Amino acid sequence: MQKNALKFLTLMLCIGVSTAYAQTAQPIKREFKFGKIAPTEFEVKASGQDSSASAIKLFDVGNCYFEYNSTGGFIYVFERHIRYKILNKNAYDLANYHVELYRSSNSAKEDLSFMDAATYNMVDGKMVTSKLNKDAKFTEEFNKNFVIKKFALPNVKEGSIIEFKYKIRSDFTFTLRGWEFQSNIPTLWSEYNVRIPDYFVYKNNMSGYYQIEHPVHETVTASYIPGLSSNAVYDKYCAANVPALKEEPYVTTMADYTPKIEFELRGTQFPGELYKDFNGSWPKIIQGLAEDENFGGFINKNSYSKSVLPGILKGEKDTLAAVKLIVNYVKNNLKWNKEYSKYANETNPKSIFEKKTGSSADINLALLSLLKEAKIDAYPVLISTRENGEHPGYPVVSAFNNVIGVTQIGNNLYFLDATDKDLPAGMLDYENLSHQGFYMDLKSFNGKWLSTEPSVSSEKIFVYNMTLDKDRKLTGKINQYSKGYSALNLRNKYRKTNNETEFVKNLKKDKTGLEVSNYKIDNLDNLDELLTETMDAVIEDNVEEAGNLVYFTPLLFERTKENLFKLEQRKFPVDFAYPFKESYRITVNFPDDYEIDKLPKGGIYKLPENNGTFSINYVTEGKTLMVKSTINVSKSLYTPEEYFDLKELFKAVVEKQAEQIVFKKKV
Repeated sequence: MQKNALKFLTLMLCIGVSTAYAQTAQPIKREFKFGKIAPTEFEVKASGQDSSASAIKLFDVGNCYFEYNSTGGFIYVFERHIRYKILNKNAYDLANYHVELYRSSNSAKEDLSFMDAATYNMVDGKMVTSKLNKDAKFTEEFNKNFVIKKFALPNVKEGSIIEFKYKIRSDFTFTLRGWEFQSNIPTLWSEYNVRIPDYFVYKNNMSGYYQIEHPVHETVTASYIPGLSSNAVYDKYCAANVPALKEEPYVTTMADYTPKIEFELRGTQFPGELYKDFNGSWPKIIQGLAEDENFGGFINKNSYSKSVLPGILKGEKDTLAAVKLIVNYVKNNLKWNKEYSKYANETNPKSIFEKKTGSSADINLALLSLLKEAKIDAYPVLISTRENGEHPGYPVVSAFNNVIGVTQIGNNLYFLDATDKDLPAGMLDYENLSHQGFYMDLKSFNGKWLSTEPSVSSEKIFVYNMTLDKDRKLTGKINQYSKGYSALNLRNKYRKTNNETEFVKNLKKDKTGLEVSNYKIDNLDNLDELLTETMDAVIEDNVEEAGNLVYFTPLLFERTKENLFKLEQRKFPVDFAYPFKESYRITVNFPDDYEIDKLPKGGIYKLPENNGTFSINYVTEGKTLMVKSTINVSKSLYTPEEYFDLKELFKAVVEKQAEQIVFKKKV
């Protein structure tokens, strides 16, 4: 009976009869009118799992509908009204609001047609309103495609209520503005109303880990200009009392787990016209990309490729060797501007090579153009980067934000990305490790999903050969070996420093007592070889003495000091991006008058089905101590159900690697 009553109340909330505040005793009827603040809103406090929140989103209401512009046709209008209660100074930044507006290379654009905002404070029992000042409005040209409008509210204090209400008109009806129902601030009420004319058919994608209500789906009448009206589909989506979304380590992006809805145009059917399919299927999407001058048309432009290819290949007949030569040419002649894109900014590779810089699409589509001219079968692969979020899987082109290449040589697939000089052919950058990419044949308009799981794991090996003297100082050599993603990360870190001296300084930064000399790095530019570091080392302040006992933590700087998995339960998968292995081999020669008083017990810890292991063991031989420890995470992705075992594995890592060896000095 109680469950049914609660379900009915939630439904009534979504229909708009009333909205309940979790922190108040009785439901309060809400009218979302700007400036109309109920006295009880000043009394709202955080509680429960969000008791430490710095602000509460009292409501967040959006509306999306269409208007007709006699010169440009249909546009859509996006309205938003949002109100916050500020609980402490950590939330003062909410008073600095910004709105991003997009514009294309032609005249299509978005305009902020209305903005109102205010701060409300209770002073001596009366509400005082501080409106948005004219001099607190700023416009920033973010780049050629984005303008940012910024607004700063005055008189924000602990206990203030602030609100913003604005309207955007957009020419870009291909993708409507979506809506997120959860954020890092607890939300009492979130609602999105969408009215779409019969002329437009949209795909909508609902995602996230929180239940969103959809109480209204009905046909209504919509008017656009005098004499022009149509039926429209009206949908209302809403959520009540949504807790704050908590950050968790090792995820793609928290946006993947945020409950949200997004819209992409499938097709149009205007009166007197046939239905026009924009991207109702993968073949339709592929055909559109093949015919696009900034995608398929760009790849097919071969004048530049013809002129430079003979000098690149120099008669090379081996396919893999030829691929590497072409990839290296692109890497050495084009610099990535750190922008991801699936469309080239120009219509000809020659223009990109003349500029010597470009986006990921500029670079990788230019690479595909060269490979095509070399008669090497290579194909574009659309990617949604980790930061961009997981692709929903069905035909939605706007959910991709990057493109790479792929070729098959023998039985092996080689993914190709020329944006990073240190990325070997066949290996993908971290951001592209989103588990799958969509391969396309631009001739047959066929495509399929390909797994982008790394075939090469990340491995780091630390080898310490040290001698401990009577002054508790360790002297010897450190060798470090890196391959796969560990090597890629090290190469990137090394190249970002100005010189080797600075790199060594950074290497020592968080390693108390370490002094390094004769540092050497081998195979920095040989991407297919093991990246090797060697150095002479002196380590002080890492061995403790108490009476005739000497205490030593053998893993020194390399031990795992903290378990990142702290939550009792986890809702989201653990996504490492790639499997990894870390091995530590420490050999210590100790003085003749030392003997081992206490040696920790070694052991091996395994995840079910051998999906990960941790081992540590100790061996003594004469006056030599040898310690070997290995962490092996053999999958890139672990489900929430596997979280507890993973947490326990790393708990064992932290505890066992922290155990000390105790030496006893002979008297």
